[in-house]
Amino acid sequence: MEGAEFRGKSLAATARDIADGFLSINPLILKKLMPDDYKNLYHYLRKIQTEVRSEKFPLHDTLSIRNRNMRLHRLHNAIIILQHIARERKVILA
Repeated sequence: MEGAEFRGKSLAATARDIADGFLSINPLILKKLMPDDYKNLYHYLRKIQTEVRSEKFPLHDTLSIRNRNMRLHRLHNAIIILQHIARERKVILA
């Protein structure tokens, strides 16, 4: 899994950028990736999604709750888009 890069960053760093909102996924961006990179990016997105979900939930801090939910929303949307494009290109992710 190591070694694949996207815009000069590792796929793990790219997945974190997607979660933080610095990068958004669309079909034009994914066009440049190889089939193995689809699988690796999917793996990293799911891994970060699990990390965000496993963090302690901030019960009384509405700003933290909003930030957490936005990260999960961005990750979910990126995963759905990645799955759709992979299906079109006949790449098996799981």
